[in-house]
Amino acid sequence: MSTATTTTTKLGRLYGLGVGPGDPELITVKAFRLLKEADVIAYPKKRQGSKSYAHAIADTYINPGEKEMLGLVFPMTKDPDMLRASWTQTTETIWSHLAAGQDVAFVTEGDPNLYSTWIHMARMMQEAHPEVEISSVPGISSALGAAARLGIFLADGDEQFAIIPATDNRDEMKRALQTHDCIVFLKVAKVLDGMIDLLGELGLTEKASVVTKVTSGEEQVWQNITELKGSELNYLTLMVVRK
Repeated sequence: MSTATTTTTKLGRLYGLGVGPGDPELITVKAFRLLKEADVIAYPKKRQGSKSYAHAIADTYINPGEKEMLGLVFPMTKDPDMLRASWTQTTETIWSHLAAGQDVAFVTEGDPNLYSTWIHMARMMQEAHPEVEISSVPGISSALGAAARLGIFLADGDEQFAIIPATDNRDEMKRALQTHDCIVFLKVAKVLDGMIDLLGELGLTEKASVVTKVTSGEEQVWQNITELKGSELNYLTLMVVRK
C-alpha cells in the first residue's frame, strides 16, 4: 500500500519598495537588499515602452537578466469599471508569482505609503488574497529631497508643515497656505497658473520654489516662479512654499 505525499508551496512575500525621489544613491540599504533577494521586480510600466521613473532608479542596482522584471500598466482613467478590471488583472498577475512561491518587490518612487500606486495595490491584494504577507520599505519622499536641494528647513519647533496634492480648489489651497508655515504641493503642474496667481494674491510669490524630478539627472529648479506662467511641466513637479 503506497502513501501519497503532497507538498505545499510556500507563498511568496510582497514588498513595496520606496526607491527615493530620483537620485539612485538615495535608496535605503534595506531596499537595496530586497532588490537583490526578491525573485521578481514589479514596476509601473509606460504604455509606450520607455522606462518608468521608479524602474529607472531601481535599474541602477539590477544586472540585465538577473531578475524577472514584471512591468505593470496602470490606466490613466476615472472610469470605475475600467479601473476595477485593470487593477483586478494586475493583482492576479502578481498573485500568480506569489502563489508559485516567488517573492515580489514592487518599486515606487518616493515612499510607498505616501500618495503611491503601491497603496491601492496592497489593498487589492489584501482583499483578494488575505493570506499573502505584505510589507513595505520606507523611502525618501520628493518633499524631503526638495528641502535638501533648496536648502529649506521644512519645520522647526512648533511650526506646522503640510504635504498637499495641488488641486483647482482655490479655497482649499488658500486655506492650506494661510494655515501652515511650510507647504509642499505635489502634482502642481496641472494647476500651476492658478497657484501662481494665488501666491501673488497672498504676497507669497517670493516664498515659493518649483522643482521637477528632484535629485535626478533631469532635475529642474525655478526660484522665480512667475516665469513659469503658461508653462507645461512634467507630472513629477512640486512646489515648496516656506513662509
